[in-house]
Amino acid sequence: MIGAGSRQILITGANAGIGLALAKKLSGRHRLLLSGRKPHDEIADLLPQGAGYILADQSDPEGSAQALVGGIDGIGWDRLDNAVLNAGTGFAAVDGIDSTDAIRQTLDINLGAAIAQAQALYPLLEKSGGTLTFIGSVAHKGSAMVPAYAASKAGLHGLARALRSEWGRRVPVQVLHPGPTKTDMHDKAGYDPGRMRALFLASDDVAAMMAAAIASRRSSGTISWARYLVGGAFTGRRL
Repeated sequence: MIGAGSRQILITGANAGIGLALAKKLSGRHRLLLSGRKPHDEIADLLPQGAGYILADQSDPEGSAQALVGGIDGIGWDRLDNAVLNAGTGFAAVDGIDSTDAIRQTLDINLGAAIAQAQALYPLLEKSGGTLTFIGSVAHKGSAMVPAYAASKAGLHGLARALRSEWGRRVPVQVLHPGPTKTDMHDKAGYDPGRMRALFLASDDVAAMMAAAIASRRSSGTISWARYLVGGAFTGRRL
């Protein structure tokens, strides 16, 4: 049996960054099934104790969706209370122009996989009236440094609105847009924010605000300094 708790929760991209911080925040209270692209033996020491793990490569949207469904079935779960589709990637553009390969990878990983996974997980969420949460970014409004990334997150925002309309009350759908966070994502993307990094929110605080937003089931929300300054990391509904 995976962990203990009242809810069965899937979090993708949970072996690093915000996804891992959210998993640690929820561990001990819920049964967690996490996914990532790295083999389990490489990241096992990072994961919360008792959490299950599925190897899923987001660059193959259909394959990643099949891997998630197969992993869920493999541990005997027949429903999901929450699915948090958090996995993503990004590349800093050179002179504002992304390479063709960067565009393809970004759209496959950030948007294509989310579409395929949402459709595949729908029956499991419907069974319990569970919530589907997409993790977007404040960059969905546009960002010169990462145009393909911004486009993929804008696509997630539109996808969430469409599915919320289509699925109605059967499966609540939401999209959350975190602001700049102290993770290694910028380094991986090849972008140095310089002194601005000092203003980034801590991943633990972002995870706390995300958990409260997920519990609220509201359609969309921005996880930002404004929310933090009014106590967002310490107040709100508990997931």
